[in-house]
Amino acid sequence: MPTQAFQIDEEQLAMDVAENAIRRTLYRYCRGIDRRDYDLVRDCYHPNAMDDHGDYLGGVDGFIEHVKTNLARFERTMHFLGNILVEVDLRANHARSEAYAIANHRLRANAKKPLRDFIVGLRYVDDFQRREGMWRIANRVCVFEWSRIDPVADGPFAFGTGHTLGRHGNEDVVFLERLSSVIDAKRTS
Repeated sequence: MPTQAFQIDEEQLAMDVAENAIRRTLYRYCRGIDRRDYDLVRDCYHPNAMDDHGDYLGGVDGFIEHVKTNLARFERTMHFLGNILVEVDLRANHARSEAYAIANHRLRANAKKPLRDFIVGLRYVDDFQRREGMWRIANRVCVFEWSRIDPVADGPFAFGTGHTLGRHGNEDVVFLERLSSVIDAKRTS
């Protein structure tokens, strides 16, 4: 059997690399928001980027301050991305991405309201630019599709002491050097 040389389509490879870099930026944004790592969030944007989040329209530094204030009312958040479509124009160093998102927010109980979940269905529509070899958000518009608030019912299941709960900042398990430290601590307690 004759062997065929494997040929690489260089342009397609470059497009795939760009798309992967953009997807990673979107995922890093979600991690930054949910872990309250504002430097990571900032790193997803070019310094002169604009963000239209509905209740905020402006530059990156103002967005970070807005997010810090807004997220303080939530016990925890979890952003889930799906249906990510990225269209890359390598010659223009530009890409448009559309990422469907479900943003889950746990609202703390207070004197007037019980613990509740605020869930938002939205799309992040982003213009990315490649500058100095880095793909980052140049402009973002959040497109809102639906939202709902549900009270968190008392139920038979609550996370016990054996469950590892998500935390904000570098206290979260994802930032540990080795997961064995969590496992070993639980095994010896």
